[in-house]
Amino acid sequence: MAEPTPTPGIHHVTCIAGDPQENLDFWVETLGLRLAKRSINQDDPSTYHFFFTDAAGTPGTSMTFFPWENLSRGKVGTGQVSRTAFRVPEGSLDYWEDRFDEYGVDYDDRVERFGETVLPFSDPDGLPVELVEVEVPDDDPTVPWTEFVPEDVAIRGFHSVTLWLADPQPTEDLLETMGFERVGTEEAQGDTPGDERTRFAATGSVGKYVDVLPTIESGRQGLGTVHHVAFQTPTDEDQEAMRKAVQSKGLRPTAQINRHWFRSVYFREFGGVLFELATSDPGYTADEPLDDLGGRLVLPGEFEGRREQIEAGLTDVTVPRAESAEADD
Repeated sequence: MAEPTPTPGIHHVTCIAGDPQENLDFWVETLGLRLAKRSINQDDPSTYHFFFTDAAGTPGTSMTFFPWENLSRGKVGTGQVSRTAFRVPEGSLDYWEDRFDEYGVDYDDRVERFGETVLPFSDPDGLPVELVEVEVPDDDPTVPWTEFVPEDVAIRGFHSVTLWLADPQPTEDLLETMGFERVGTEEAQGDTPGDERTRFAATGSVGKYVDVLPTIESGRQGLGTVHHVAFQTPTDEDQEAMRKAVQSKGLRPTAQINRHWFRSVYFREFGGVLFELATSDPGYTADEPLDDLGGRLVLPGEFEGRREQIEAGLTDVTVPRAESAEADD
């Protein structure tokens, strides 16, 4: 079997939140990301699905959430994505610490990891998140969104995800099959019960890292945990080749599912983490102009015919706007 085209890196990360308004306020206003798509969970249309991205909805920048308001708090443990990290420009962490103080965000002391400075913090549901200072090149594919934060400190897509696994070796072999390269190992600092962090790098520039740590700490899915992580397979051909490669390892990927803004294949890797393979096309501008992204509730495909029923079951929310925030000051 031919080798699949290596993945460029992370496509999106989907997490579980509680209150939808609180989720919007934090990720749009506090962190300064763009709400690129306001939709529904296509498997549970009684729940919102929010997509927070850079200005252009670039693959590798989408942090998405299912706000299940009545779900109990989860606990990070083995078989989960334990940390999601974003890139920020070098020298910007002072700004972010000041902003977190202003907005009452819980954050921890900075740590050094693989020669980079990391600022760990939590969102309102307790989701573990990190900012990592990096040198952002002039030709970087991401486009900063500057409604709430200045361009020179704005989040520039994913840096990495960290996987907690009871037996890392099968997953590490799978990552190499997907095109990741093992680039280093170092002692873990402070953020995990594991004793050794191994880093894998993909071929792209955004969301290129996956870190793996061994742990037997038990966990449960719920508020403040990651639902799944998606990796880029830019074309249908790339995705099918990767699907076959994953299947050849003894895993059971689904058939392709049309998610309207990308096409997806899902499978649980050996340690229990839900992985997705996602295409780049057609993207978030398939049903909204770039300037209008996130401005309305988008109901893809057959769901549009049920708009009245679906809207009646969703909590009313208001998307934060900079002019509104300034008026409140």
